[in-house]
Amino acid sequence: MHRKQVKKIIIVLPSLAAGGAERVLSFLAQRLDSIFFETHLLILGKSNDTAYNTGTVKITYLEKSRVSHAIFGLLKFLVLNKPDIVFSSLGHVNTLLGLLAFLYTNPKYVIRPTNIQDESKPLGKLSKFAISQIDAIVCQSKDMADNFMKIANISEKKISIIGNPITNQNFLTKSRIINRHERLITVGRLSKIKGHIRILNILSKTNLDFHYTIVGDGPEKKNIREVIKNLELESKVTLVPFTKNVDKYISDSDLFLQGSYSEGFPNAVLESCTQGVPVLAFNVPGGTKEIIEHGLNGYLVESESNFLNYLEKDRLWNSEVIRNSVISRFSSDVILKKYEELFSSIIA
Repeated sequence: MHRKQVKKIIIVLPSLAAGGAERVLSFLAQRLDSIFFETHLLILGKSNDTAYNTGTVKITYLEKSRVSHAIFGLLKFLVLNKPDIVFSSLGHVNTLLGLLAFLYTNPKYVIRPTNIQDESKPLGKLSKFAISQIDAIVCQSKDMADNFMKIANISEKKISIIGNPITNQNFLTKSRIINRHERLITVGRLSKIKGHIRILNILSKTNLDFHYTIVGDGPEKKNIREVIKNLELESKVTLVPFTKNVDKYISDSDLFLQGSYSEGFPNAVLESCTQGVPVLAFNVPGGTKEIIEHGLNGYLVESESNFLNYLEKDRLWNSEVIRNSVISRFSSDVILKKYEELFSSIIA
């Protein structure tokens, strides 16, 4: 293919700080087939917030402290660079892209919501209008697609369901058999919706000889510390702030605990399975049920009593079986192909 046929994709993010959307989109930017696509990362925020290596991908920082301050800089950048596709993730940036799509119609616009939204809180008129201008929407699960169609009143024709890719290719080379649930772990932002406190309440009722590691930062850290103290679990729980060594913590564990009340697409659950560690999770709206196959790579439960029962259940887990269950569906090659087909189709 001649160089002039290569399609330019601008990927827009508020920052490259640590987060699931930032990791996935910066990964896509580096891995899309360069024979067909030329990618450029446009970061609205500060360069000193960058947590991810972007390799040789072109990257531009607008150095703005707020998304709203980046409107004119973003429009100017698009007009000067003339992309074929503009792709973004995260709420405020998605809305901004929709408004720009109304003003500057040359590129195709693609957005990627990251969470399931409360249907009792409908989108405002401005957000609905902005989303109506978008050419394609990527949802990471069927539940998210159904939710987005309802809250935004969007046609199903605009929506593609594409899960997140496995971004860490350092799979374990040795299989192991897990026969006890003693080393427990949860990785994720410390927020109410992630359900750390209900996991702690469940753990306070078990007679298992366990140690529980919570990796992450967030607004609930103080409350979580207080609950650990009140439940007299200080000797059994370790809090670890955000770290780039998450893989090591997960691979050293026997069971990943997911307490979320809802999920967009839980990257940490996917990462746990990639490391061959089974997951015990609640069957809640979102992408968890699209990763976990009950009894194969973990358990999906309906109640806290079920959670406790499966936590205490004796079971032999084969890490290779767990790992293969997700590689076949979410390997980078599988997911990248879906994105490349979507981008090619909307340009065509």
